[in-house]
Amino acid sequence: MKKIGDYTARGIVTEEETEAGTPQKIPLFDGTFKTGYRVTKFSVWSSSLNTSSNADAYGKLSKNDLGVTSAANFMRADDDNQIAWAGVAGSTDSINSPEFSLVDRDNLIVEDLYVYVRTPGAGIAINYLVEMEKFEITEWRGALAMARDKAQE
Repeated sequence: MKKIGDYTARGIVTEEETEAGTPQKIPLFDGTFKTGYRVTKFSVWSSSLNTSSNADAYGKLSKNDLGVTSAANFMRADDDNQIAWAGVAGSTDSINSPEFSLVDRDNLIVEDLYVYVRTPGAGIAINYLVEMEKFEITEWRGALAMARDKAQE
């Protein structure tokens, strides 16, 4: 694999979208099997900082659209589709609160990425930031990664 650049994706998504089975899709597939991305950092934070727990935010990244997800199965290390998890307590009225972020470094995304979020507050938009490295890969490795991801759906 040859690194050919860095890529950042950012935006907002709500828990209502996650619960409805419509996560935020980050399109990465460029029509070829010769490029892939590796997530290096994932962060989430509430768009509403205040003193209540409604400003807390939790998120995950998935290589496949998981459909509807509930709180009971939101963060699952045994789900090979999930590759990153993050959370932050925004209820301190400050963005300086400790952030939890974990990225499985053994990830390679050829197609798309999906952002799911949860928060105690209804209707609050959750910000996300995903940092990735872009790689030039062999066509067979890209095809193999896509086949592996489809088998995990």
